[in-house]
Amino acid sequence: MILGIGTDLANIDRIQGTLDRFGDRFRNRVFTEIEQSKAERRADVAGTYAKRWAAKEACSKALGTGLAMGIAWKDMSVTNLRTGQPVMHVTGWAADRLKEMTPEGYEAIIHVTLTDDHPWAQAFVVIEARPLQDSTTQP
Repeated sequence: MILGIGTDLANIDRIQGTLDRFGDRFRNRVFTEIEQSKAERRADVAGTYAKRWAAKEACSKALGTGLAMGIAWKDMSVTNLRTGQPVMHVTGWAADRLKEMTPEGYEAIIHVTLTDDHPWAQAFVVIEARPLQDSTTQP
């Protein structure tokens, strides 16, 4: 079952302006060390940050709270599998909210997809609840 859906569109040029103006203060407030490391290795640094910004906004919307209700930026982070597929991780208040909205007997799965076409970066997040499998019925 779907527990939440969120999307966000970020302007890459606006993120570049914020990076130029606030630098590490912005990076350290919003992005984890892993996210920063990934972005700083990329040719399109601002685009990488913009996609992760959009993913965090989309995740907060899928959690039904938005960023105004207590979720910290770093409570949500994006890494990538070796295949390049993005993976959303939640900690802190975001993890608490996810647990609260997940029905008993289910596990929450967060799906995230990212795209960009300069000057836009976009993210979609879908939170799915899958029934837990009863280990006593497995072969």
